[in-house]
Amino acid sequence: MKGLHVVAAASLVASPLYVQGFTPANQRQQCRVRTPLSVSALEPPTLAAGGTNSNDITPLRQGSYVALVTPMTPTGAIDLQQLRSLLQFHLRAGTDGLCILGTTGEAAVMTMAERKAVLDVAVEEVKGKIPILVGTGTIDPEHVKEQTLQAIDCGCDASLVVTPYYVKPPQRALIKHFETMADLGLPVCIYNVPGRTGVDFLPESIGQVAGHPNIVAVKEATGDVSRVAQIQDACEKNGYARDELLLLSGDDGSTDEFVLGGGDGCISVTANVAPSAMHQLMMAALKKDVDEVKRVNAPLTNLHRDEFIEANPIPIKWAVKRIGQIDCSYLRPPLDELAPEHRETVENALRDAGLI
Repeated sequence: MKGLHVVAAASLVASPLYVQGFTPANQRQQCRVRTPLSVSALEPPTLAAGGTNSNDITPLRQGSYVALVTPMTPTGAIDLQQLRSLLQFHLRAGTDGLCILGTTGEAAVMTMAERKAVLDVAVEEVKGKIPILVGTGTIDPEHVKEQTLQAIDCGCDASLVVTPYYVKPPQRALIKHFETMADLGLPVCIYNVPGRTGVDFLPESIGQVAGHPNIVAVKEATGDVSRVAQIQDACEKNGYARDELLLLSGDDGSTDEFVLGGGDGCISVTANVAPSAMHQLMMAALKKDVDEVKRVNAPLTNLHRDEFIEANPIPIKWAVKRIGQIDCSYLRPPLDELAPEHRETVENALRDAGLI
């Protein structure tokens, strides 16, 4: 296939540019009646004529979702065998959900063929065991549609759609954007991360889209834990239940407070290296067990901070290699491997967390 090279012996993918599930105490999960998935509105020639997972959706639910790194070789090829190993590592550790092909997964520098290869492996390894949430957001709505339709055809369970970055759409345009993507039929988790995108999808606007049957969750990465109550208030103001949407923290450093304050879980970078601890942390926070939250989270505090000593996913990918889960910490340009002067800091954080 043009643009994709598969090396069977090593289970690698490279572009031409580069030589058990869990049940929370209160049983809360995404639970809505949906129409069958369809890609009839847009039918790019590289996609199937109809979604292949319309009757096989694993609902999003509470807990710890790992924002998964994508294993690569020193030449930049995607290592599918190590990806399989990572996925099995997370199943064994109790990770509650998979968030794949996001910022941490370097999706912005992957071809559509590479994305499909990654998604196919994820579906083969974890489909029906934990929810598969796939990043499909980007700046161009047509590309968001293309990637969302691909996720449908690969058998994924939901799409993570970030606010279009750099161009700073007004709130009314963001509302239209998310509703348009939700109309494609795949459950949508809105991703709000103004520190990266330059635009903030406000709680009032989230409340306006909360009634769409396919908008089911929000990844809130402002680090402002008061957003939990603000979003819940906005949902209620618009005639919806306060818990209409699953609210997932996208900021590891404040995830404990976020969930203690009424949130439902996290999409975590830390979970790449501490999946069991992040699962335990979320379970304790959902039960409002403050003492247990403090006990579990205390060893992770430095890791939550130091995994961002350089731009994500640079430090965490090095950390995943350091604990022995992948062989290489290569990142595709314009990123680079963790600078030598920062490695001791990250290693000490891993040691504090009891991971090495």
